[in-house]
Amino acid sequence: MSQFLFISGLFNLRIVDLVDIILFAVLLFEIYNLVKGTAGIRIFIGIIAVYLIWKVVKAFQMQLLSEILGQFISVGVIALVVVFQPEIRQFLLMLGNTRLIRRRNRRFLFWKFKVSDPFLEVIDGIVMACQKMAEARTGALIVIARESQLGAFVETGQIIDSRVSELILETIFFKNSPLHDGAVVISGDTIKAARCILPVSKLSTIPSWYGLRHRAAIGLTEKSDAIAIVVSEERGTISYSIDGKLVEKVSPAELSEYLVKTFSN
Repeated sequence: MSQFLFISGLFNLRIVDLVDIILFAVLLFEIYNLVKGTAGIRIFIGIIAVYLIWKVVKAFQMQLLSEILGQFISVGVIALVVVFQPEIRQFLLMLGNTRLIRRRNRRFLFWKFKVSDPFLEVIDGIVMACQKMAEARTGALIVIARESQLGAFVETGQIIDSRVSELILETIFFKNSPLHDGAVVISGDTIKAARCILPVSKLSTIPSWYGLRHRAAIGLTEKSDAIAIVVSEERGTISYSIDGKLVEKVSPAELSEYLVKTFSN
C-alpha cells in the first residue's frame, strides 16, 4: 500500500515542480561556485546546516528549538546581505555578463572535460619578471586567481586586460610607473588589472619586518584561494603566500616548480 502511495505521489509531481527543483539546484550550484575558495564558503555551509537542522526539528515538532531557529533564520537574512555584500554584487554582475556561457565550456551536464590551464603558458614570463625585479630591487605584488576570480579586488584597480608577459609586468612595477603601487591580478593568461587594493592581514603573529606588500599578500590569501607572489624591494627576495601562509626566499626555479605543479592538477 505504501509503495502504491509513493508511486502515485510521483505521478502527481507536476512539470512546474521539476523546473522549480532544477532551477533551485542551479542557483545553489552557482552560489557555491561564487563563494568557493573564499572565507564565505564556511558561512555558506553553516547556513545550509542551520536550515537543515531547523527543518528536522520542525518535522519532530520540537517547539522550542523550532521557534529559536526560525527567529534566527528570519533575522539572519538581513545579516547575510551585509556579510555577503561583495559576493552578492559579484553574483548579480555575473548574471548580466554575456560571457557566462563561454566560461562554462569545460562542463557538459555531469561530464567535466580536462582542459589545460592557460596560465601554464605564461608561468615562465612571470618567473623571469620576478627574477629580474628581485635583482633590480624593484618591489612587486602579483596575485594569481584560481577558483575565485577576485572580481571585487579587480574593480579597485586599473583594468588592463592584456596577455601576461615579462615586459608588461616589469613595466607596471617600474618605480616611476603610475601603476606600480598596489597589486597586479592575473587570471589565466590575462593581466586583469593593476594597482589593485588588497586587504592587509591583522594577524599579531606576523613578524614586524614584513612590509605592506607581504601583509597584503597574506591578507588576501586568508580570504581566498589565490596565490600571491611578493618581490621584496628592500631584500631583493621572492616569496609567495597561499592559505594565509608566507613561503619566503624561494628561488625562481622553486617558484616555477610550485606554480607548474599547482596549476597542472
